[in-house]
Amino acid sequence: MADITRRFGWRHLRGAPTAHIRHHRSGRLVHDGPGLSFWYRSLTAALSEVPVDDRELAMTFHARTSDFQDVAVQATVTYRVSDPAVAAARLDFSIDPDTGVWRGAPLEQLSTLLTETAQQHALDVLARTSLASALVDGVAAVRERVASGLAAEPRLPATGIEIVAVRVVALRPEPEVERALRTPAREQIQQEADRATYERRAVAVERERAIAENELASQIELARREEQLVEQRGTNARREAEEKAAADAVKAGAEAARTLRLTEAEATRTVQLAEAEATRNVRLAAAEAERQVKLAEAEAAAARAVGAARAEAQSAWLRVHGEVGAATLHALTGTRLAENLPRIESVTVSPDVLTGLLAKLGGAGGSGGSA
Repeated sequence: MADITRRFGWRHLRGAPTAHIRHHRSGRLVHDGPGLSFWYRSLTAALSEVPVDDRELAMTFHARTSDFQDVAVQATVTYRVSDPAVAAARLDFSIDPDTGVWRGAPLEQLSTLLTETAQQHALDVLARTSLASALVDGVAAVRERVASGLAAEPRLPATGIEIVAVRVVALRPEPEVERALRTPAREQIQQEADRATYERRAVAVERERAIAENELASQIELARREEQLVEQRGTNARREAEEKAAADAVKAGAEAARTLRLTEAEATRTVQLAEAEATRNVRLAAAEAERQVKLAEAEAAAARAVGAARAEAQSAWLRVHGEVGAATLHALTGTRLAENLPRIESVTVSPDVLTGLLAKLGGAGGSGGSA
């Protein structure tokens, strides 16, 4: 749709590059071309806008095959206006000078023309084709027939219309018929699937059998290798035991020889130590005996000297006591006795004892005086 603006009673139109504008004023063509922009007065202007871009027309219609089965045809026709002047003259592409909106419905007229023409050619083809053939080759046949029919239709060039491409999307029967047609194929597909399943199972069983045989063969080979391994281990163990026994014998011989050598050396050293100890003991015993003899001699000489001294002292003591008087001896005796008595803290003398002592002292005095 053209873009129209108002300014002080004038109108300005700005068209799109894909829209062909035709401007008539007072019956004369003033402007003609795509993407125009100009000023005009709405009271004296007659405007037409013809789209020149490629347009897609989707159509769906029903047809009947030669075996009286209804099918739905889905197709798309691509067209464009190749001669805008002829199209504007044959169809009403006029627009309102104030709003730029089409006064009529030219595109709907074109759609009706193209749909009816394409449907007529498709019906001609499908009416002579069975449903099975239509479902198999009907799409290409209908597309070729519709394309050739539209290209040969004289009304389209007379209207300025050019067909760019024709596409048939699908040919579909009624849902009940489609389900009935699908059933054998589904059954066949199911049979193929079952057969494939059985074959796959058979292959799986065969593979499992092969795997089991391989596992059994592997176990047999493993058992054989384990037997060889056990034998080899036994041989290795015997060889190791023999080598160990030989090594132990050699080691025992060497140990015995070393022990013998050590024993002989120890015996020799023990004998030498015993001889040295005996010699030392003999020397010590001789020295001790000599020391004991000398000590005994010294003790004997000392004893003789001490005895002689004691004898001499006793003789001198006896001589001295023999020369001293009786009173002196009594005094010495009392002194010695006093030295040997225990310490007396106090002495209690009773009158009776004192009387007796005095009596004895008096008697002794009388006797002394008498003497």
